[in-house]
Amino acid sequence: MRQNANNVSRKDPVQLWLLIGASCIALAGLVLTVPVRTVQADAVLSRPAATAPPAAPAISPTPIVEVPKKPAKMSRGFASWYGGVFNGRTTASGEVFNMNDFTACHPTLPFGTRVKVENTRNHKWVIVRITDRGLLYGRRVIDLSYAAAVQIGMMDAGVVPVTIQVLPAAKKVAN
Repeated sequence: MRQNANNVSRKDPVQLWLLIGASCIALAGLVLTVPVRTVQADAVLSRPAATAPPAAPAISPTPIVEVPKKPAKMSRGFASWYGGVFNGRTTASGEVFNMNDFTACHPTLPFGTRVKVENTRNHKWVIVRITDRGLLYGRRVIDLSYAAAVQIGMMDAGVVPVTIQVLPAAKKVAN
């Protein structure tokens, strides 16, 4: 029977595996017993002297109650514009369309609703009033008048991504 330098027989694989296993265990023991050095900061940390807890805040006799504002409806999509051939025609709300007014067409919002429309490419925005209905194609959510489209810089593109925020209705003041 031939033996190698470790006196392990080449014909006995069990002894070889035992030797490998014992070597791994011994190596693992060395790795696990390596001491770890810790580093201590040069600054001395000390606790501040004990102080009295802060006094409780004075309670105001009349509590301040904030009425939360109704969250505005927001939507995202694409905007297109219209003008030219529709100028001077009657809109769905009964008004005469003027392409130089800040108005818009929306499929569901009530007539007279004011919305803030922001071009998400250049962050220009405009406030328009809903005066018309219409079918909008694809992911379009609003159709702006010519003047509103110029205001938000969408004339070259024709269709731009926008965010729409419904503004709260103005309160009427009684005389």
